Amino acid sequence: MHDSFDQLAATATVHTHLPVLAARFARQRLEATAKNEGATVSDLPEVLFVCVHNAGRSQMAAALLNHHAHGRVVVRSAGSAPADSINPAVVAAMAELGLDLTQEFPKPLTTEAVQASDVVITMGCGDACPIFPGKRYLDWQLDDPAGQGIDAVRPIRDEIDRRVRALLAELVPVAR
Repeated sequence: MHDSFDQLAATATVHTHLPVLAARFARQRLEATAKNEGATVSDLPEVLFVCVHNAGRSQMAAALLNHHAHGRVVVRSAGSAPADSINPAVVAAMAELGLDLTQEFPKPLTTEAVQASDVVITMGCGDACPIFPGKRYLDWQLDDPAGQGIDAVRPIRDEIDRRVRALLAELVPVAR
């Protein structure tokens, strides 16, 4: 818990809700560690979305995959240099689809999250992501919504949605 708090505090400019966010982040890290150490076993595929700030692209991708997967995929997101909050235009664009990002927060990229993932999808974070054998790595080249208005964010969101749906069809094929 202390390490998770320290990692979030290192980038946060507002500390009002930091203890609650640190508890959520610690839980996610503990779940990943438990899987990595064999303490838990799951048949669900695990996907990690990574972008620089974890305030736009990776948050949209995580929300969209969670929405479409209906619990059939474990989804995480992280940033190589997390921002202090989610991009407001991203929150608004996702709200148009009925997806609420107001409770989400940027999280730092951790080794345990990468290790626990079956698929790691980077979006403009370069070499910041550690490489582990047996993981599938994809790099989605997408425009960065940072500093953009909602009109510029919508097409990015829609392209992420298209890619997320295709990924989900690969990971969890529909029974026929």
